[in-house]
Amino acid sequence: MTLTQLRAFLVALDHGTFTAAAQELQVSQASVSELIVRLESELDTSLFTRSSRRLVPTSAAEELAAHARRTIRAAEDTVEAMRSLTSLESGVATFGAARNAHLYGLTNLVQEFHTQHPGVRIRMIGLNSYGVAQSVNDGEVEAGLVVLPVPFENLRYEPLLTDEVLFATAGPRPRDGLADLHDLADAGMVLYDAHSGWNDPTRRQLLNRAQSQGMRLAPAIEVEQVDSALALVSAGMGATVVSGSLVRAGRLPANVEAYPFEDPLRESVALVSRNDAPISRATREIMAVIRRLIVEPPLR
Repeated sequence: MTLTQLRAFLVALDHGTFTAAAQELQVSQASVSELIVRLESELDTSLFTRSSRRLVPTSAAEELAAHARRTIRAAEDTVEAMRSLTSLESGVATFGAARNAHLYGLTNLVQEFHTQHPGVRIRMIGLNSYGVAQSVNDGEVEAGLVVLPVPFENLRYEPLLTDEVLFATAGPRPRDGLADLHDLADAGMVLYDAHSGWNDPTRRQLLNRAQSQGMRLAPAIEVEQVDSALALVSAGMGATVVSGSLVRAGRLPANVEAYPFEDPLRESVALVSRNDAPISRATREIMAVIRRLIVEPPLR
């Protein structure tokens, strides 16, 4: 049984005659008839009752039709998927991006890609870096842009830039303008990315540093969005940490100041993809656009 036989069968079924099916398939009537005869022989059943005017499908034909349509559709989907690996004319590019990706000059990423390749559909998923890395690891998305570290060994990492993590407070200026973890703990930590918790890469760095110093860190307040955390800090409810990119973007409330840590705290931004899975050409092109657009921030 071949796809050509199944297509001939379905077209004959839909059009009712071998003549109409031949015209649709742009082959001879004899070719269509031969394909159907061979299919009937392989299935050891009759698919049509031939009459002088119209083909009458048998019960076997009606049963075969649903399976044949699924088979043809699956074959077409497979061809489309394989074409999307090498073509930029169609297909879907699925990409994960940490929620603050736009702060590194990537605001026009989707617009630039779509302008160049309008036939490719884009699924850009915004999550915490841990969530992006987990989605790539699980095969839900092909690649992503994350803040390191994330704990997945099956991923390929391509660091692109390093940014600084800063102490943000509406309270007193830390001594010499340099903060430490005691300043953060004493002020009462207001942390964002509550859903990811200590899996969040920046939080993980804070936790590791605290453990190395024999400190215990516990947030007083946890929220999901950084802007919510900053609003609470502005209201005097505690202190938080923010990336330098957010400060440069002017996202701090008027009464909140950001200070570097005495022992600088850095975070790396990287592209991630699976070691054992192919990446479609469309997704590879998105990664190339990111490399071209991403802006290296100035560091202290």
